[in-house]
Amino acid sequence: MVTDADSRAAGPAPALDASSRAEVVLPCPELALTVEWLRQRLGFELRMVMPADDPAVAVMQGHGVRLRLERADQPTDATLRIACQRPEAVADGARALVGPGGLRVQLVDASPAVAVPALQPSWVVSRLADAQWVTGRAGMRYRDLVPDRQGGRYIASHIVIPDGGPVPDYVHFHRVQAQFIYCLDGWARLVYEDQGPAFVVNAGDCVLQPPGIRHRVLECSAGLAVLEVGCPAVHETWTDPVMTLPTPQVRPGRLFEGQRFHWHRAERASWKASPYAGWEMRETGIASASVDRVGIVAVRPRLPGAAIEAEGHQGALGLYFATRGAARMRCDGRRAVSMVSQDAVVVPAGCRHVIDDASEDFEMLYVTA
Repeated sequence: MVTDADSRAAGPAPALDASSRAEVVLPCPELALTVEWLRQRLGFELRMVMPADDPAVAVMQGHGVRLRLERADQPTDATLRIACQRPEAVADGARALVGPGGLRVQLVDASPAVAVPALQPSWVVSRLADAQWVTGRAGMRYRDLVPDRQGGRYIASHIVIPDGGPVPDYVHFHRVQAQFIYCLDGWARLVYEDQGPAFVVNAGDCVLQPPGIRHRVLECSAGLAVLEVGCPAVHETWTDPVMTLPTPQVRPGRLFEGQRFHWHRAERASWKASPYAGWEMRETGIASASVDRVGIVAVRPRLPGAAIEAEGHQGALGLYFATRGAARMRCDGRRAVSMVSQDAVVVPAGCRHVIDDASEDFEMLYVTA
């Protein structure tokens, strides 16, 4: 869920016509040699030189960029990064090149696999009372629930949009291994690629955003609050200026890197007995839709005094997030901690823990990965 208005903060963009073009200016002490090197080694095209008798400026174009080379006495300190489908075939297998005059070139894969850092499990207690909120994109307020990110493997964010109304978002997608949003409070109107018209998610609803699916946030209520969990913690978000949503085709079963879009509607869901006596749970279907990359269930006590005595999960992430009420958490000899609404606890794999002393209205989310 990204709503970035930063680039529009200065007002509407200036009007551009068909003749408008942008050039990257590079100082170039070896102009003639650099022109030939860019042509022969990297496939750039020469578009302009001046003056003809003693060229001091040359314009080269290729790989989606236009370079303006200007003759200079000092070597350039610039780096040109070229993303392509087969970088090994561009320059005889070389990935890092240095041209005449010091121009550095990096050749990278245009569609690399999503890099997932090694897990560094830890015990984390995040209390709403101690929260440090930061203002992020489009005025959204972010609270980081797992500051150490488990080594960069996961990010879990408590996100609030204070003001309701239209959201200055655009069509975009994320390069992730897994990502979902769970609506904690309020509502938001969203639209997704191949999933039909825009729809409204309400408190208790959950959406799996499979890798690469184009989507957009259109508007929301004042005080919208969501829990967002993604892997890896740092991932790329790309805009798509070409696609218009909703798309004319509707393909609800389409797979995006093996995962499918899923919208869990709380009002249509039922509670069933959980594996722990005296507790019940509401499945969301996120685990199935994500091929077990990530999952989330809602859990609450059904009988007074009931406790969860868990041997400990065997996955990479076990995150509890209290949505209302209060309870106590004890974990492998650590000091007992209270969990009240909006508090979160991350339990490392294999850590036996007990959740008890729950209030009648206690409810929590349990996120696994």
